[in-house]
Amino acid sequence: MNALRGTVAMGLIAVALVLQVTLFPHLAWAGVVPNLCLLVVVASALVRGTQFAMLLGFGAGVLLDLAPPADHVAGRWALALVVVGYVAGRMRPDVRPMATAVVATVAACSFVGTSVFAISGLLLGDTSTGTGELLGVIAVAVVWDVLLTPLVLPLVATLFRRLEPDRAYAR
Repeated sequence: MNALRGTVAMGLIAVALVLQVTLFPHLAWAGVVPNLCLLVVVASALVRGTQFAMLLGFGAGVLLDLAPPADHVAGRWALALVVVGYVAGRMRPDVRPMATAVVATVAACSFVGTSVFAISGLLLGDTSTGTGELLGVIAVAVVWDVLLTPLVLPLVATLFRRLEPDRAYAR
């Protein structure tokens, strides 16, 4: 079942990535698009746990770093999504979480992931924007991700739960 779970997870990441780089740039708000890959990583962490989410986050981050129109140093999204997988996995409850807890987890992970990406850009000299502008970008990213949470997370979480129902929510 591990091979099937990994294949489905990478398929979800591929679909999220294609939507994120093709469709959502047309809906950008202040130049920021929702991070569907981040939402898939958070959903996987809430259902499967920290290790699976960190591996999925690394794979999703590398793909996101290399997908056109990437204009940053490769590895920044990989680092950010590994951290997101860890944080979301540590917030994972033993029982099915309440909706408010899921939204709070997405908001926290979106803030952390986007912040790690932005701060790594500042440290690497990979951005021409100032700190004040980055805070605005982070805020818009969190709003986008929270708004898409009810549409994306239930579908992805249900899919992961159905792949291995006996292991879902068990630490």
